[in-house]
Amino acid sequence: MNFNHTTLSRFLDYVKIDTQSDPASLSVPSTEKQKNLGRVLVKELHDMGLTDAHLDEFGYVYATLPANTDKQNVPVLCFCSHMDTSPDCSGTNVKPLVHQAWNGADIVLPDDPTQIIRMSEHPDLKAQIGNDIVTASGTTLLGADNKAGVAAIMDAVFQLVSDPKLKHGTLRILFTPDEEIGRGADEANMEKLGAQFGYTVDGESLGSIENETFSADGVVLKIFGVPSHPGYAQGSMENAIKIAADIVAQLPRTRLSPETTRQKKGFIHPTKIEGILDEAALHFIIRDFDDNNLAKHEKELLDIVVRVMKNYPKSRFTFKVSEQYRNMKQILDKHPEVAEYAVEAVKRAGIEPILGSIRGGTDGSRFSFMGLPCPNIFAGEHAFHSRLEWVSVQDMNKSAETIIHLCQIWEERSE
Repeated sequence: MNFNHTTLSRFLDYVKIDTQSDPASLSVPSTEKQKNLGRVLVKELHDMGLTDAHLDEFGYVYATLPANTDKQNVPVLCFCSHMDTSPDCSGTNVKPLVHQAWNGADIVLPDDPTQIIRMSEHPDLKAQIGNDIVTASGTTLLGADNKAGVAAIMDAVFQLVSDPKLKHGTLRILFTPDEEIGRGADEANMEKLGAQFGYTVDGESLGSIENETFSADGVVLKIFGVPSHPGYAQGSMENAIKIAADIVAQLPRTRLSPETTRQKKGFIHPTKIEGILDEAALHFIIRDFDDNNLAKHEKELLDIVVRVMKNYPKSRFTFKVSEQYRNMKQILDKHPEVAEYAVEAVKRAGIEPILGSIRGGTDGSRFSFMGLPCPNIFAGEHAFHSRLEWVSVQDMNKSAETIIHLCQIWEERSE
């Protein structure tokens, strides 16, 4: 199939809109500026004829592309990407640069020449020689996570609308806010969405399909010390800050940490520490692909806390575990066709499929347990959450083609 792709022009427009989410915010969405992209997407969807496209009060974009097939039993599919960018790196005044027909040389980002994208440090670049690479200018992230996915979905919708010979069932489009801060599914209206199966478009390497994620919990540890005037503290003070530091110092160093694990190994990861003399708080994320191991990691952390607290007999603590998401493979294994069709779609796009797991989570992790089995397919984004973020135009185009093939496969295999 030959497509007149629009991914690049859309992507360049989208990344210029600052949509950074804010984990400290209590509002929904966490930043109002995310709605600025939502409004742009609604207008573009209206222009393509999706008359029900709208942005709701929580910052979600919903739209429907009606079926163009006579088959009555084609499942309703949802394609989803998130609009926000990570709070880890500035998303203000993004200046995207297109490096056409990249020749393999180091890419020096002009607004900060210390920021250099080297093939030796980004192995996926080896397959990109001759392709068009998009980067930021060196002072911000690019926003390919996940505006590459947004652009791919929008391009796929455009192609499907433009060519009625591309048969498909009813498609639901969903763009979410606040995925980067773990809230992307919080206010999604699954009844309004009305889809039976879904795909997030938020993956990395060309051809990748992820049907397994971490299971994830959060832990908040609060320590209540014993304050005293420092001039008269001998034998009485128990400093909550020092207690917290002792606990962090006791964490495993050669295992169970993000910096020492890969593939299917989980971890205990402190993400925030704050406090004063009489009260301190430690925030952790706990990750593993196996729920039983997740519980073991939490027990190991608790054992460390209990052991350290024995040195501070007058102090006390609270240890609160909260579920964040679970490994979507638990649901997807009950619906194997969802991933199988994605593998077939990638092959039809002329790519070698890579079925695997992701050391993280997606909106699809949550959606799978909300009644929408939802693996993740590639969008081509790389080095995300950093100023070295990059994406290949050709990979975005292949992502859009994969979406189109998926729609056709579901239609072909339905009655």
